[in-house]
Amino acid sequence: MSLPFDALADPTRRRMLGLLLGRPRLVGEIAHELEMSQPRVSRHLRVLREAGLVTVRAEAQRRWYELRPEPLADLDSWLAPYRRLWTGRLDALEGHLDRMPDVPEQPCQAAEEQ
Repeated sequence: MSLPFDALADPTRRRMLGLLLGRPRLVGEIAHELEMSQPRVSRHLRVLREAGLVTVRAEAQRRWYELRPEPLADLDSWLAPYRRLWTGRLDALEGHLDRMPDVPEQPCQAAEEQ
């Protein structure tokens, strides 16, 4: 079984999840949207399914793929402390930029002042 992070490392799979965010889709629809062959899309969907990120629902000859939000919520919880770290650093950068002069000193002015 693939872990969600392993599955999400591939940009094509992230694009597939983006498509599935709106609604369930058939393999053919995903292949059309991503301009990929159906076997290639099926391979990526298998990885996403094994990672628990999507489910498949059979309807006659069709297979509908749907996004499973639970693993994404787990990933979001795992990322929360890192998000706070980024936010703190961005706030510090914003404070530093607010304290800087709006117009930088000209190189010749800086040399004359020395």
